[in-house]
Amino acid sequence: MSVYDAIRSRRDVRAEFTGEVIADEVLARLLDAAHHAPSVGNTQPWDFIVVRDPQRLKHFADHVAAKRKEFADSLPPERAQVFDPIKVEGVRESGTGIVVTYDHSRGGTHILGRASIPETGVFSAALAIQNLWLAAAAEGIGVGWVSFYDRDVLADFIAAPDGVVPIAWLCVGPVEEFQTVPDLERFGWRNRRPLADAIHADVFGKRQD
Repeated sequence: MSVYDAIRSRRDVRAEFTGEVIADEVLARLLDAAHHAPSVGNTQPWDFIVVRDPQRLKHFADHVAAKRKEFADSLPPERAQVFDPIKVEGVRESGTGIVVTYDHSRGGTHILGRASIPETGVFSAALAIQNLWLAAAAEGIGVGWVSFYDRDVLADFIAAPDGVVPIAWLCVGPVEEFQTVPDLERFGWRNRRPLADAIHADVFGKRQD
């Protein structure tokens, strides 16, 4: 699979996990791909906490379900109706959770390339996630990024030391299929912007001829 094929076929997987647990050697390849991501000042500010214990997966899934309900209750009725059938996590079904964390202190005080833009550290961890996700697509493995959680709760859950911040819970596992259309488009939540709307010439708002 070319990198372009992986980009186009990658999906945020929720309901398609088979229930099988990803093989150790495949998981190792995905984590290796993530660990080869570029990072500001070569700090590699990420860590990967692999969660497989069924009771711990259930515990976190229950927390996610509660946060999903909070969001659903905050929506106006018409949006709540659209949101209702959208599955937001596959924590138990995937069989494996990978918590990606960010450590701002990694590499010391003077980080080459981060002095002016501190956020480049978090961007680096996001690149590790993207590497993992594209490698998973090439392997036929599904990944779902869960963002319905309280960050402090997740930090306590993984016993993160001070200064280490969880930035993603990834559900990772074999899938029955990849949807051809992303869930949020299929269910009518939001469509993809045309590329032309995102391209500007020289200054923001000036369109290319």
